[in-house]
Amino acid sequence: MRVAVTGAHGRLGSALVEALGASPFTGATGPIAWSRPELDLDTLDVASATALIDRDRPEVVIHAAAWTDVDGCARDPQLARRRNATATGELAAACAGREVDLILISTNEVFDGRRADGTGYAPDDAQNPINAYGSSKAEAERLARDAIERHAGTTSRLAVVRTAWLHGPPGGDFPAKIAAAAIRARDAGEPLRVVGDEIGSPTYAPDVAEALCELLAEDAYCRAGPGRVTVHHLVNEGRVSRADWAREVLSATAIEVAVIDIPAADWPRASTPPRWAVLEPTGLPSGERLRSWQAAFADAVPALRRALREG
Repeated sequence: MRVAVTGAHGRLGSALVEALGASPFTGATGPIAWSRPELDLDTLDVASATALIDRDRPEVVIHAAAWTDVDGCARDPQLARRRNATATGELAAACAGREVDLILISTNEVFDGRRADGTGYAPDDAQNPINAYGSSKAEAERLARDAIERHAGTTSRLAVVRTAWLHGPPGGDFPAKIAAAAIRARDAGEPLRVVGDEIGSPTYAPDVAEALCELLAEDAYCRAGPGRVTVHHLVNEGRVSRADWAREVLSATAIEVAVIDIPAADWPRASTPPRWAVLEPTGLPSGERLRSWQAAFADAVPALRRALREG
């Protein structure tokens, strides 16, 4: 199977390239890695996407490229729409025109986070994004669906893979930012203040990549027929507040500083994140779900410790 990955140098994209490279079904040459400048979200259109497809002849494209700076998206919603929504629609149209399957990586932020029954959002729950990033990704899902449906008779299939609170290499994620903030607070003799009323499922990027490899290997990424859509929620099991995740980070890195829970309202930022960021996980062909977020985070700790030592 020839699989192309967009955003191949990003957090999930690089994990996908590594996991797919170790998978026998991609063959001796491994996956096709697409990144800037050959695939630029600011300028991508059907013609340039079709040229890439014609050059590399993938059977499946995993679209992991996105502008994930949620505060940046809030400050420039038009750019967020161009990079996350319009570019996705152009890529989806090119895939449909060349009979190529598309797997679109999306986010929990297509939901408003106001759910109060203690259960995660299911794949078919109604979307209601409350920030520019979530709106751009919800529109990306819609445009991808429209592009597939518009090409009557196409054999292209669409899968939407939503994930949440992604962390892992190459750093710059929540654990790395919390560790750095904790060191600053400790050195200043102050407690670390972290939002305590935002709940989600920390998800390790390599785990999502491995799960996608399983779905691809079993041809289970899109169980619906041609021209239809399948939605997966790939997140590590369990849920935690930002503040309690921060406590896990500090325990794992032996940074001693008090953590004080604060409400999100006391942490001003450009974007308004969903308070309830929990997705109900969907099963894999093996019948299993992704492991707990605690077990996955334990695998991320050695790299985090190294980064702190080298920093």
